[in-house]
Amino acid sequence: FYIGRTDDVFKASDYKISPFELESVLIEHPAVAEAAIVPAPDELRLAVPKAYVALAAGYEPDRETALAILKHARENLAPFQRVRRLEFFELPKTISGKIRRVDLRGREEQAANGETTVTEYRDDQFPELRSDTR
Repeated sequence: FYIGRTDDVFKASDYKISPFELESVLIEHPAVAEAAIVPAPDELRLAVPKAYVALAAGYEPDRETALAILKHARENLAPFQRVRRLEFFELPKTISGKIRRVDLRGREEQAANGETTVTEYRDDQFPELRSDTR
């Protein structure tokens, strides 16, 4: 099995999270062309998985699309792996076409410090998801 790079692994709620596993589930959704998972600071859990998603053609970056993607992730991931935040974003890439997670992690740090504004969807904003087991 290819798990991913160890420098991309992070802890959320005291569990080690591999972005590769979460991204693999997200790209199974038809609305997702590409996805990158990075840790986002959280007061309760210290860090939570946040998905940066580039949409496939024909999908709009709206609440309904975010709900569908979060629901798909919730149905296919363990509770500790749940994607808690989602942002539609054009993913930064290297010259060879690989996603630059380091840029996304830096963006999260800037957002936590109030240096940049992000428009993200959080799982707690969707009462429809609460019917599932938490």
